[in-house]
Formats: sequence, structure tokens, C-alpha cells
Amino acid sequence: MLNTRNGSDEPRFFDANGLRAPTQSEQRVLGAAVRGGVTGQPDLARATGLAQQSISRIVKGLVSVGAVQEGNKILSGRRGQPGVSVRVVPEFAYSFGVSMMTDAISVVLMDFSGAIVAEEHHDLPAMTRNAVLSKAEEAVDRMVARHNIKLERIFGMGVSISGRYIGPGAVFNTPYPLDDWALVAIDRLFEERFDLPVWVENDGNAAAVGESLIGVGRVYDNFAYLFIDTLLGGGIIIDHELLRGCNRNGGEIGLLLPKNIYQHPSLESLRQSLGENGVVHSGVSEMIANFDPDWPGIDEWIAKTQSSFSLLASALAAILDPEAIVLGGRMPRSLARRVIPHIDIYNDSRRGKPRALPELLISKAGGDASAIGAASIPFKEHFFAAAA
Repeated sequence: MLNTRNGSDEPRFFDANGLRAPTQSEQRVLGAAVRGGVTGQPDLARATGLAQQSISRIVKGLVSVGAVQEGNKILSGRRGQPGVSVRVVPEFAYSFGVSMMTDAISVVLMDFSGAIVAEEHHDLPAMTRNAVLSKAEEAVDRMVARHNIKLERIFGMGVSISGRYIGPGAVFNTPYPLDDWALVAIDRLFEERFDLPVWVENDGNAAAVGESLIGVGRVYDNFAYLFIDTLLGGGIIIDHELLRGCNRNGGEIGLLLPKNIYQHPSLESLRQSLGENGVVHSGVSEMIANFDPDWPGIDEWIAKTQSSFSLLASALAAILDPEAIVLGGRMPRSLARRVIPHIDIYNDSRRGKPRALPELLISKAGGDASAIGAASIPFKEHFFAAAA
């Protein structure tokens, strides 16, 4: 099936279910609903900037096709009759997300509400095309069977991979452990195996999209996302939209740090620090699976990376002025909690009035960030637009 990200053809999901693609206004309502969870029509009107009459008409149409459902009356705190709650119907559609790391893959099944129905992680001795596709296919088949997913309700698949986009199409310049995936049309390989429309995104950008949809983005419209994994990357969210840049490589936060000057705050550098202190792991995935925040070598790593984290946060705060900076990727939450107090965002107080600074937050998306983000991209592209 043809990649539909840049083409005029819509995914076959719509024809298979007797539906049309949602309008931009419908996408705004759905986006506000999925981020707000259970909400009322007045809330949707305020979030989207659409008139109450338009909201009522749009919600009625979305209810008729099974995308949302109305429930109990809810009090708005304002005078007048209580409103009716509106929520996205989880079973309306499903999306798969596949994350390709340098030593493993993760596969997630996401429902239309953004909830993770199933998740699997598999370490692989070699990240060859056949090994990755076969293991992903086994996971997808298990999830479909175990959760009785109707095939016509599977909207598509997102794939995240470490590397820089070079195009045309879904072509990336990957790290050397992913050499078998470098300079090839990744979407075509997955489409041929799964017979689904496929979207491919850099892992840091994918994770940021997922965070915007089901994590920190449910509270904050604008944030910078630090993707901390084997390597260091990231993504930038402005008004709930991913800032891709002119060449689709926006958010390469790791490039702000010259390696010959600053210690890169990556999980690979942490693994090496632990090894020097007698805590040896064969790879990053093994280290994460057995992580203990009290291991010897962690304090040393935090001290070595303090200036790096502080420089990154300070640069992002000065250039982007975001509401928040999120520590995510595969960084264990217990490690993030220890790192954040050591991050110093440079500030200058003039006339006793310091400038406002972003909050430092731990990712709220949970699970494998890039796989969750990959699964959310098909929904984000076709259903969940920024609210206003």
C-alpha cells in the first residue's frame, strides 16, 4: 500500500468502514477530546475556538460514526444547565507502533483514546531487516489475536528509528548498528510485510509527538523533549505540533554538545560509567531492564553530565522559551528524578525581575517512548489536530 503521508490517497480504513476522512474542524475537536479525556462541549468550544453551535453539530456527527460518545451530564461551574460529557471511543480505531533501537525493538498497540493496549520489547543480536520484520510481525499477530482486534479497525503503523532524515521518502542515515536500514525506503519494507499504511519518523521526534498526545502535552502546549537513549536526541513541540524544520531534522538536541568538550548525557555513557565501577551490562536494554538508581557509578555520571544537561536546558529555554523541558526516551524515571535537581538553567535577574523559566519534567507517556510516539503518529496525522 502506498505511503499516504504526502500523497492524496487516504488510508483504506475509511473505505473499509464506510467513513470519510475527518474535516479540519473535526480533527480539532477530536484532538481536544483525546487530550482532555472526558470533557464537555463548552470545554471543547473553549479549547478549539469554535462556536458552541458548531461543536454541537460536529459532536453529533462524530457520535453517529462511532468516533466519540456522549455520557453523563457534568457541571461546568457556570450558570445554566449542566453539559453532557464527551469522550473518544477507544475501539473506533487502532494503531501499531514499532521502535527500532540499536539493540532491540519495541512494539505497541494503541487504541483511539491513546491508551496502550499491549506492548512487547525484544532484544535482538543483530538488527537486520529480516530479524526486525519477523519479530515485529510475530508481536503484531499475537496482539491482534489476544485482543480480538478487527483488521478493518487497524488504521496504520508508525515506525521510529534513530538517524537523520535524508529523503526522498522515508530514507534515513542511521547509526552503524542499524546499517541494514540505512539509505533505504523504510516505509516500503514495512508496508510490504504488514499490508498497512506506514509512517516513519526519527525516534526523538516520534517520542515528542507521543508525549504531546498522551503525556505532558495534556497540560502543556509547548515543550522541548530530551530523548535520552543509547544516543541523545530530542523533539520540539510548538502549539501541539512537531517542529520538523526545513529538512525534517529539527530537534537534534544532541548536536548542541560538541563531543570533544562535553560528556554526552546518553544511556550508553551511563553504561560505560557503571562498567568502570564494576556494574557491567552487555547493552543498554539489559541495563534498563535491571536498573537500580543506587548502583555505584551513577553519582559519578550525574556529576559528569551536569554541565551538559544545564547547557542543553539553558539553550532550549533561551531559544524556544517553552513551558517545559521533558526528560524522556528510555531514561528510567528514578534516574530522571535524581538528575533534575542538578540541572541549572542559566538566568539573569534584571531589576530584581528574573525571566520566566520552563519547568523541568519527567515524561508522563510511560512505556517505550518512541514506540508509543510511533503509534500515535498515524492518529495525529489524520485525526488529532492542534486545538486552535
